[in-house]
Amino acid sequence: MGTTAEKTAEKTAEKTPENRPWMAEGEEKREMVREMFADVAPSYDLVNSLMCFRLHHRWRRMAVEGLGLRRGERALDVCSGTGDFLKPLREAGAAVVGVDFCAPMLAKAREKMPEAELSLGDACRLPVASGRVDAVTVGWGLRNVPDIGAALREANRVLKPGGRFVTIDMARPRSRFVGRASEFIFHKVAPVIGRVFGKSQAYTYLPKSTLQFLSREQMKQAMEAAGFGEVRWRDVFCGNVCMHWGVKA
Repeated sequence: MGTTAEKTAEKTAEKTPENRPWMAEGEEKREMVREMFADVAPSYDLVNSLMCFRLHHRWRRMAVEGLGLRRGERALDVCSGTGDFLKPLREAGAAVVGVDFCAPMLAKAREKMPEAELSLGDACRLPVASGRVDAVTVGWGLRNVPDIGAALREANRVLKPGGRFVTIDMARPRSRFVGRASEFIFHKVAPVIGRVFGKSQAYTYLPKSTLQFLSREQMKQAMEAAGFGEVRWRDVFCGNVCMHWGVKA
């Protein structure tokens, strides 16, 4: 048992932004999220699969199918992480480049696909010339960037006219019943899974950041403001995950 002073200090620490990455903004968020993903990189794929029953692979294939890629087109996977978008993009016939700002996550991607073209880079400042790619994918990445609008504008910038964009991320279910059940699971179960792997903060971040993330309608508006047209979305996983597609105007 700790002293009263120790307990008070612990509670104060829990309330400070430096211990709550879901509360951080701007450059502080960029650095905190980078450190967090570097820390979870070794167990990321396993925990990710446990939490969604490996369905994220199916959702990525669905997202790629929605892009209508043609063989030989060039795709850029932003916030590439451990590279799970690379395989379905390759299978669709695209030449693929993956970009992420966290080196340990890209190292895991290289283990899966040694021949992949991977590069360190920030979603808000992509190391790619304008108008160079036919498609851009983002899997569970926009929630983590310090400026969603800037990341969307960058995605639009690097696309050729008529280029296609898709993002997959967490969402809040429309159904009140499903929403309550999902909040219980994510707020209670995810941190427990995280503690098993010694990463409780990272898997507390998942539900907390989802609550603060854009709604479906807000994402559509943000994409349109960044220069995308024909924006549409599709819910999966009982509305806990949503895909948005758009076309560069």
